[in-house]
Amino acid sequence: MKITPVKGTNDYLPAQAELREELKRRIGETYVSCGFQRISTPILEDIENLDKSEGGDNLNLIFKVMKRGDKLKKAIEAGDPDRIADLGLRYDLTLPLSRYYANNRASLPQPFKVIQMDKVYRAERPQKGRLREFMQCDIDILGSDSPSCEIELMHTTAKALLNIGIDNFKIKVNDRRILKEILLCAGFAEEDLDSVCITFDKLSKIGASGVEEELKGKGFGEEVIAAFMKMIDNAPFTLDYVRTLCKNTEYIDTLAMIIDTANELAEGRYSAEYDMTLVRGQGYYTGTVFEIESLEFGSSIAGGGRYDNLIGKFVKEQIPAVGFSIGFERIFSILSERKDILKDKPGKIVLFYEEKEIADAIRKAESMRETYAVSLFVRPKKLGKFLNKLEEQGYDGFMVLGKDDEVRFFSE
Repeated sequence: MKITPVKGTNDYLPAQAELREELKRRIGETYVSCGFQRISTPILEDIENLDKSEGGDNLNLIFKVMKRGDKLKKAIEAGDPDRIADLGLRYDLTLPLSRYYANNRASLPQPFKVIQMDKVYRAERPQKGRLREFMQCDIDILGSDSPSCEIELMHTTAKALLNIGIDNFKIKVNDRRILKEILLCAGFAEEDLDSVCITFDKLSKIGASGVEEELKGKGFGEEVIAAFMKMIDNAPFTLDYVRTLCKNTEYIDTLAMIIDTANELAEGRYSAEYDMTLVRGQGYYTGTVFEIESLEFGSSIAGGGRYDNLIGKFVKEQIPAVGFSIGFERIFSILSERKDILKDKPGKIVLFYEEKEIADAIRKAESMRETYAVSLFVRPKKLGKFLNKLEEQGYDGFMVLGKDDEVRFFSE
């Protein structure tokens, strides 16, 4: 039998698990202090819900769960592979939240400010930065179309990042409605806009030439592609320039207000700016989209947007919604080499004792636990090697029952 975890998943050593739990604790406490409430949803969803969720390329990455027993047998005999699966693992937390809200909204406050911190699953090709099982930390506001929701989410997410030691970042903001009007100006048809947006979202990964080739592969005309590529060449756009392209400036005015207010609240700790190239890959986004880029590490560490139509797929009426998700795994990777994130936690020490001294050892440990986190170990024969292992695992020091009057710290 294999002892390694499935590709795309990880085992975490005690020190790693401790850091992950501390990050989740600080992020969660920030969210709660800002008035958001925790919920939990199952990792399994009906396959029909997942398939119809407009999740962009993520729909190709769903882990499908086959039917069981006679139902599976009949599906196989029918020779229709699409009927073999009836469930799937959630690929994000937004679709499950939408279903949850539709099922429970009579019992929920309006608007509903919610926290989800849980694992999601995508059938990725495992590589650096691409896991099949990973943690997401989401906050969402459901039931309000006010742009103040975007401002609150941006401020709260930035506050959470600052509280875990992430600074030197900027929030990039766009509005899909503005982008779609720009695409219409380039000559794309209304029914093609979502497909074009999904391709355009890959600009930072595949470059302008890659976007052009993918659009050609989708069958769009050379003339319209050329007009769009000319626009890309003029990037970065400013909102003032966009005003010259768009007839309806209402969305532009709102976006400008969101950005200005976010910068006012930032007080110089970070910045918010308009980014015409920001799309976000999920097809369910309908309006404002945002992404936080770490200027220190050159990568995206959070993202989200408004998805006013997704809940309506369940309740047959439009329910406005907007959310922001922190890229937990990327942040964990960034902070895994930094020990200062755990500096405020109680020191971890080991109390060694002889086998017959267990009762005295427990009493001694209890007397010390107001100051330290104390682990009990029978004293090994080769204490030196054992101490090296303890230091590697994040312990701060040790004490030998009946021999030491004070804790001996590894750093001394």
